[in-house]
Amino acid sequence: MSEVLFREGQIEGVQIRPLRRFSDARGWLVELFRHDELVPELYPVMAYVSETLPGVVRGPHEHRDQTDYFAFIGPGDFKLYLWDYRRDSPTYLVAQKLIVGESNAVCVTIPPGVVHAYKNISDRPGLVFNAPNRLYAGWGKKEKVDEIRYEDLSDSPFVID
Repeated sequence: MSEVLFREGQIEGVQIRPLRRFSDARGWLVELFRHDELVPELYPVMAYVSETLPGVVRGPHEHRDQTDYFAFIGPGDFKLYLWDYRRDSPTYLVAQKLIVGESNAVCVTIPPGVVHAYKNISDRPGLVFNAPNRLYAGWGKKEKVDEIRYEDLSDSPFVID
């Protein structure tokens, strides 16, 4: 599988939206999403927060049907990796890397077929929020998980540096 060659660029369908932090004497607030800013097919159906330890990588993997809606707000920073693996996409075989998190607070919408991974590049644990448009393992967790995992492939073309 490792003979796949990616070129750098922006990937069609991936949306990156800066987040605004509103601070006052009590602390801060960040709006992660609003229905008036999302198209209905991207409305979240669940949400979760994960902690990733320093140096740890999550992914690479992709979804066949699910769109992920990640918010990287800190603490800490992540290197986000995206690879367009959709054969019918105008940006097929394009790879995109971003530094996201405390230094660059953004929401990232990742459509089905875009392989993705992120690595905590900070010296402390980092938090990631996700509000996907599909339920993990379906209603009642009774369906097959919509995930194609590449983490354990020795010849994976999805390289994390």
